Amino acid sequence: MPHTVEEVMTRDPVTLPEEATVVKAAKLMRDRGIGDVLVVGDGRLRGLVTDRDIVVRAVAEGRDLATTPLATLCTCDVVTVGPDHDVAEAARLMREKDVRQLPVVVDGRPIGVVALADLTLALTPGDTPGDAPSDARGLTPGDAPGLTPTPDRVSGRAPAPA
Repeated sequence: MPHTVEEVMTRDPVTLPEEATVVKAAKLMRDRGIGDVLVVGDGRLRGLVTDRDIVVRAVAEGRDLATTPLATLCTCDVVTVGPDHDVAEAARLMREKDVRQLPVVVDGRPIGVVALADLTLALTPGDTPGDAPSDARGLTPGDAPGLTPTPDRVSGRAPAPA
């Protein structure tokens, strides 16, 4: 069973500079099939912007999405962990702060992201990559990164016969 965040994190997180626009972030999220992007300045983590932030803080307020920089709407007080953080402690921190993922940083620079699904799989005794349960997106740890699940994988129902 993994003990440190580094053993379960996703490396090379998706980042954009503070001056990038909301449109750029939205397109990147769409193209990568993700719901958030880390916002960086001078290589250091400055915040996190989610698809919900875009809707609530930009679209609903009538901002110009083509010119609004991410720095004006990202969440800046992001809870982070280091790569040597214990996975159980990271899970406790997620519960306490009510977040589903944590950026992994070294000297303020993002090196990865650990998601609740990563920790759930890591903390479930007896699971191995070959028999691990599906996460909330309907994917198993062996699925290819960035794979978009089909409706049948999401619902868990068997595909209809051809």
